[in-house]
Amino acid sequence: MKFYIKNMVCARCKMAVAAVLEKAGIKATSVELGEVEVQGEPSAQQIEKLSENLKTLGFEIIDDRKSKMIEKVKNAIVTLIHHSEEQQNLNLSDYITQQVNYDYTYLSNLFSEVEGTTIEKYFIAQKIEKVKELLRYDELTLSEIAYKLGYSSVAYLSNQFKKQTGLTPTFFKAQKQNHRINIEDL
Repeated sequence: MKFYIKNMVCARCKMAVAAVLEKAGIKATSVELGEVEVQGEPSAQQIEKLSENLKTLGFEIIDDRKSKMIEKVKNAIVTLIHHSEEQQNLNLSDYITQQVNYDYTYLSNLFSEVEGTTIEKYFIAQKIEKVKELLRYDELTLSEIAYKLGYSSVAYLSNQFKKQTGLTPTFFKAQKQNHRINIEDL
């Protein structure tokens, strides 16, 4: 049986969900971002306990088809931006279509309808959070960050960063406060 779980966006999320499954007495065969495959058919009581324990950690079992699609799109973007070392100069619509295996136009309309924002804006928000993270680490130059995240130039990255945050990357880096947003809150 497969469960789709909202807000699973990182490796720690996978570990937390695996621990919750074990606590509920459910044996997982696979725990991936946004989805869990379990052995057999858990009882209604086990599913209820699983749902309650997941909610305490900020996760949620997704029941409807539309929400599952949206979560797959989000997880594909989060994986690309935060967990992939591939060059990100790819076509977003082609990537989403390949990952979710659905028509991009349908996914785009569904995403906008349910989330109140576009896939592209969500993608940009994720990229800007990654830029913030990399600026905080202070290991890469702005040029290297721009290249790593597939920006055509430092100027384009800086303009997009300022549009999203109201700050220039240099000013953001100089500040000691953490203005980062949790991935699942985007």
